[in-house]
Amino acid sequence: MNTKYRIGVDVGGTNTDAVILDILSVDSPSRGVCASTKTPTTSDVASGIYTAIQNVLTLSHVDRQDVISVAIGTTHFVNAVVQADSNRLSKVAVVRLCGPFTRQVPPFAEFPSDLKEIMGGPVFYLDGGLEIDGREITPLNLEEIKATVRSIQDAGIKLVALIGVFSPLDHGGIHEEACKKIMLELDPSLSIVCSHSVGRIGFIERENATSLNASILMFARKTVRAFCRAMAKLQLRCPLYLTQNDGTLTDAATAAELPIKTFASGPTNSMTGAAFLASLDRGENPKQSGQQVLVVDIGGTTSDVCALLPSGLPRQAPNYVEVGGVRTAFSMPEVLSVGLGGGSVVVVDERTKAVSVGPESVGNHLTSKAMVFGGNVMTTTDVVVAAGKSDIGDSSKVKDISTQIVNKAREEIQKILERAIDSMKISDQPVVLLLVGGGSIIHMDALKGVAECVVPPHHDSANAVGAAIAKVAGEVDVIELLEGRDEKEVVEKAKQRAIEAAVARGAGKASVKVVTIEKIPLSYATNKATRLVIKAIGSLAPFDHGGIPVDQPNDPEEEVHDKPKVEEKPITTTQRQEPYSTAKPSLQVDLDKYKPDVRNHTWYVSPVDLEFIAVGTGVLGTGGGGPSRLQYLHCLQCLQAPGYTGSMRVVEPASLNDSDICVTGLWFGAPSVSSERIPAGTELAAAIDNCVRIAGKEKFHAIVTGEIGGGNGLSAFPSSATYDVPVVDGDLMGRAYPTLEHCTPYAYGLSATPCAVADAKGNVSIILHAENNRRAETMARNQCVELGLKVALSTSPLTGEVTKKYIVPNTISQAWYIGRAVHRAQRLKTNLVQAIFDTSPGRLLYTGKIIDVKRDVSRGYTMGYCVLRPLGADERETTLLSDSIESDLDESRYLIIPFQNEFLYAAYTDQNEPEEPSKQEVICTVPDLISILGQDSEALGSQELRYGLKVSVIAMAAHPLWTTEEGLKIGGPKGFGLEMEWTKLGEYWAPRSVIQEFNREGRGFDDS
Repeated sequence: MNTKYRIGVDVGGTNTDAVILDILSVDSPSRGVCASTKTPTTSDVASGIYTAIQNVLTLSHVDRQDVISVAIGTTHFVNAVVQADSNRLSKVAVVRLCGPFTRQVPPFAEFPSDLKEIMGGPVFYLDGGLEIDGREITPLNLEEIKATVRSIQDAGIKLVALIGVFSPLDHGGIHEEACKKIMLELDPSLSIVCSHSVGRIGFIERENATSLNASILMFARKTVRAFCRAMAKLQLRCPLYLTQNDGTLTDAATAAELPIKTFASGPTNSMTGAAFLASLDRGENPKQSGQQVLVVDIGGTTSDVCALLPSGLPRQAPNYVEVGGVRTAFSMPEVLSVGLGGGSVVVVDERTKAVSVGPESVGNHLTSKAMVFGGNVMTTTDVVVAAGKSDIGDSSKVKDISTQIVNKAREEIQKILERAIDSMKISDQPVVLLLVGGGSIIHMDALKGVAECVVPPHHDSANAVGAAIAKVAGEVDVIELLEGRDEKEVVEKAKQRAIEAAVARGAGKASVKVVTIEKIPLSYATNKATRLVIKAIGSLAPFDHGGIPVDQPNDPEEEVHDKPKVEEKPITTTQRQEPYSTAKPSLQVDLDKYKPDVRNHTWYVSPVDLEFIAVGTGVLGTGGGGPSRLQYLHCLQCLQAPGYTGSMRVVEPASLNDSDICVTGLWFGAPSVSSERIPAGTELAAAIDNCVRIAGKEKFHAIVTGEIGGGNGLSAFPSSATYDVPVVDGDLMGRAYPTLEHCTPYAYGLSATPCAVADAKGNVSIILHAENNRRAETMARNQCVELGLKVALSTSPLTGEVTKKYIVPNTISQAWYIGRAVHRAQRLKTNLVQAIFDTSPGRLLYTGKIIDVKRDVSRGYTMGYCVLRPLGADERETTLLSDSIESDLDESRYLIIPFQNEFLYAAYTDQNEPEEPSKQEVICTVPDLISILGQDSEALGSQELRYGLKVSVIAMAAHPLWTTEEGLKIGGPKGFGLEMEWTKLGEYWAPRSVIQEFNREGRGFDDS
């Protein structure tokens, strides 16, 4: 067989790297790398690629006819979004296939103002969309589609983002594809991006990604054509591919249509290239078995750390990723970027003699500013040379750096790397560390927890190698009903479909293997409905699949220039400067001077207040209640709606008359539906209206929040605006609980019926009477399943007298104070736990690292537990723990926290048998509030827990309504089937009242 070669190219912010790989010699010590080269990245990108490939061909003496593929990884497309470049982004029309749903949060709701101005086009809501089980919400409407095309034409727009509810769930995007076909028949000049090709479940995030992709489409096509012209000039007739965020390939024609999937290919290429160069794909490393593999790519300014999965691909970010300030739902590698590189500045404090390293860096000025090159800035490279670990530059220029400074700098480098590695570990197994990148010389000392450190051959070209060896993937994302079926057979069939998808995209069938299988049970479903996400990957087949988009001879020689070059940093989930967003109004105010608008004992809620409350409801959610974000965005839309003249307002419970009528409105359903089939915004009103009518009431005077925890903590505010009645400062739980009977009036024997269940399609179900509140809960849950697993619920109206008796008072105020405290702590980088306790006294139960999480669905609820271990002394951060906080922390024991949506109890446990009750020492249980806080962010829901997170566990005392015999029967341990007694955490502290603190008499408002 003739020797065949693959070329890999990685375009960075400073340099463009290229390698040529002999695929028949990958078993050699060099892994088949024949030659590598590095050239400055050019503003038009394509000419830099041409130069890099030309150089590597010259160095290797390879015949162009023997090159079977070229794969390019580039940051070119993401730069346009991050820089909000109006020259490269276009206006987009957004079309939602949703039937009556999704009006609650419109497109572009969270976009930074500059991007929204550039991209925001007309928005259309059309019939269509699917339920989670594949049923149609409504059929497509041909006349609606025709009218939409005419409106898009009238607006002079050519780019369309098309988003259908639940389109990614292996229905082939049937509604999106059908609608696209009709639109193109009406106007072939339109460019339409279907969301099922872009991202997974998560409607708003997938829509954001689809809109970004559509906006950059024209620029991407020009760029790919320029790449193709470079290939033609090089006389290369092989297929051209681009590398994607997950480390796999896509042909150039597809990349031109889906450029968003290439945004993070740079870091991914480095990681997969490192694994290949270290021969981990061959299993030759005897220490790899039973160990985890991490890659550290050290550049001039930053070190990027990522964990590799057994497939050899990087671990993907578990949640959503922000790009240019926009939250998106496409696959991205989880990369931690820390300020340590070959150009990091080393500073010596003249007074204390302390030595610090980074995050400041000389960057690409290393060869002029570092001491070994004649400069006057001490860098990590100078320390390496002074330590005798490298002969870069002129070692005589660093002879005056003392041994003491060298040793202290080495210790700092070691600590930074150890912390970064520990943060990215995916298990407690020993680490095999792969070091790549031009700055990898700064690693000089053994790292704790690292069993082996490998610097593979050609480590400085790992990014281009990763592009050259990238594989092809196929994925299936489907909902299956497993009740009464052979689960293994169902999964096997889904695996075969994933394999077939990979082959269809160009993988050689014999090489394809299934690498990931995710089984996600759906809450509330009673038929074992399970979401299966299966991914298969394989090597690129040795034939042209996709090929090069044809470059027409008369195609103008478009030059695709970037803005002036800045040093590139990878997109990460932790470090990205955020442009101004209307969804984050607190960024525009002085938190210490801001005062809420309270006049005549009525609190008029502002966008800033809503942002604070949303954060506070997360803490009070005790792991459940669902995320507050969508409800928060809906509240903002209500306040900012054109022509809106009403008010969202809050009053004290004491202001109610005994005869007043108060209503409740709650969201009821599964989180997996809540994030995709966004409500219309009419459901709560439908439930409330029907419940009030059936109860025989003519009108009502106030809204009472059913639960303050999570998204329901904000659900009363849109109703306040709709009905022009106030929200009472308090709620019926004082936290989040999983069932209807956990509302305080019902825990004390009052009936929840009559109650009403409603959806956006006008379906309303009335439960007139139930034998008890538990049966009412079951009946409502059955209706919820029938109506698509997400409904609005309103229970029997309460009198003012009953409301005052059973309400947990001032919890909206409590959420506000907690939210403001968290924002202050984040902005000032002060202690988060202490900030919360300054507003709501509590106790710090534990500070540790999550090392295990188990989940299952039982009786419609997400059940499970997480296990934490203590942090070592070098793992502690001041944002987590302050010496001023009183706690009874046991520094040597592990902690287990079981949950049923919400956290049920916390107990010290044996690390080897965490689930064994006899080995647990319970330190806190329901009804007291247990919350888990992230290292420097907000409260975590039980669905967000995962291995490796460093967290603080806090507890606050429950309201006295929950600590009586009646309250404990429902809300205490026995109410959840736990064989343990409730032990009092501490005294309950009544929350402060925003109304009492900030009230000003009269009509005016003085903000001085």
